[in-house]
Amino acid sequence: MGINIEFNPDLALRNIEEFKKGGRKEKECVPEQLEVGKTYPFLKKGQRNYWFDGEFPLVETDGNEKLSRPLASIEIIEAVHFKIGNEVYTKGSYRVIAVFNLDDKKIHFEGCARVK
Repeated sequence: MGINIEFNPDLALRNIEEFKKGGRKEKECVPEQLEVGKTYPFLKKGQRNYWFDGEFPLVETDGNEKLSRPLASIEIIEAVHFKIGNEVYTKGSYRVIAVFNLDDKKIHFEGCARVK
């Protein structure tokens, strides 16, 4: 028996349409409009660890580890593990540092380091 824990180099959330269709909670999705300096809540299934000492990418996922290019640079403000029934979740909040234009094709991260 072991401890199931995942270390994430990014925060991968679902498209907001998943919430609008009733398939996901709003906190599991990327907000429609990301604003620099604003703090947003997040919710992820599983016990996850995030880096607290700098910026890293906010990406969109449609599951199965399929990730978009970085949508924004964020910093995690808090992350808490808790249970609903027998399922472990991680909830917390993140602050948006920069929002990226996906059409510009610029590289915004090299590994976990932000390219400015």
